[in-house]
Amino acid sequence: MSSLPTSLQTLIDQLSRFPGVGKKSAQRLAFFILKNTREDAVAMAKAIIDVKDRISECSQCHNIAENDPCTICGDAKRDHSTICIVQDAMDVLAIEKTGRYRGLYHVLGGVLSPLNGIGPNDLHIDDLMPRLDGINEIIFAINPTRDGETTSLYLSKLLKARGVRISRIAQGLPMGIDLEFADELTLTKALEGRTIL
Repeated sequence: MSSLPTSLQTLIDQLSRFPGVGKKSAQRLAFFILKNTREDAVAMAKAIIDVKDRISECSQCHNIAENDPCTICGDAKRDHSTICIVQDAMDVLAIEKTGRYRGLYHVLGGVLSPLNGIGPNDLHIDDLMPRLDGINEIIFAINPTRDGETTSLYLSKLLKARGVRISRIAQGLPMGIDLEFADELTLTKALEGRTIL
């Protein structure tokens, strides 16, 4: 039985539901919140409620947004002839941080996973097809897992029938890794994706 006050234990239990936050980290966070002012706690609670109330999906690309269409789809300065297909909104954020891609996105909302009962109808695949008019290239930026590869193969077959150029982001060894620590799939992809110097 916990010697903590019930309200504090409840906060710890809720915080430990976050990905990557165990009981010890949740406890540290809870005590941090407890030590802060009530105004800080109210501001944090309001931020959480605002996210739940204001954030939705863009009807075009399915990225997270406060407006529809999202700021990326609505930006006339972006390259509207290229779509980068990603698994989820976190992938959009990762690519945007590079500052190197200026096209549009399409967020699938996951990957095909027959073992987990996730099929094409469970993803935003049907919404992609109407967006293909005027598109010159589709870039796959899907995680190179077994399910990710299955999804890429499935989409390739669908899109090739539409005559759209298809590419995928390079895969292989990250900078700074020793070859001895790389797994076989990563080394295979690195060898297949080698470039001429």
